Amino acid sequence: MSELVSEPKVKGSLFIARLDYLRSKGGVALLEHVVAQLAPDDAAMLCGPILPVSWYPLDLQLRVDDSIASVVSPAHRSEALIEVGRAYADAILAHGQQRDMNGAAPDLFLEMVPRLYGAYYTAGHREYQPAGANAGIIRAFDADRLDTNEHCWTVVGCLQRGLELSGADAVLVTETSCRSSGASCCEYRCEWHGAERTERADF
Repeated sequence: MSELVSEPKVKGSLFIARLDYLRSKGGVALLEHVVAQLAPDDAAMLCGPILPVSWYPLDLQLRVDDSIASVVSPAHRSEALIEVGRAYADAILAHGQQRDMNGAAPDLFLEMVPRLYGAYYTAGHREYQPAGANAGIIRAFDADRLDTNEHCWTVVGCLQRGLELSGADAVLVTETSCRSSGASCCEYRCEWHGAERTERADF
C-alpha cells in the first residue's frame, strides 16, 4: 500500500497559505507565537522550506489549525478557522487559478470543488449537487481525520471565499450535517445572490 493511501496527506501550499495568513494578521510575532505552541518536530517542519506541490501529513495541518484557533481567537475558535479557510481559498483560487475563477459563476465554482479538494487532499472525496438557481450542496465522504467540527469551519470559510471570488454576493454557507455527529457525510449548503448561472466552462 502506498504512503499516500496509508496516511492522509495535504499539499504544502495549504501550509503556506496558513503561514501567510498569520503574517498578514499579526506579523512575524503572531506567526512565532502560533509555532511556539506546537511540538518541536511540528515547529521544525513549519520553520523549514515548505514546497507548494509536495505532500505533508494531514495530522500536522490539523495540529496547526488547532494552534491558530487557540492563539488567534480562543473564545470563538470558529471565527479563526473560517478565516483560515478563506485564506487558503485565496491561495488556491485567487492566485493559482485567477484566470479561471474571476467572473466564473458560483455554480461552476461548486462544480470544481470535488476536483480541487482531490488535488490538495488525499483523504476522502467530495460531491456537488445543484439545489436551485442560487444554491448548491457539497458533501464530503470518507474523509478520515477530517470529520471534526473544527476542520469543518475551514471548509465553510473556503466555500464562502470561493463563491465570492466567482461573483456571488450575500453568501451563506451552512453545515447541515457532520460526521463528527454520526452523519454519513459532512454536508454544506451554499446559498448566494448577485451572480447568474453560466454555461459550463473548461477548468
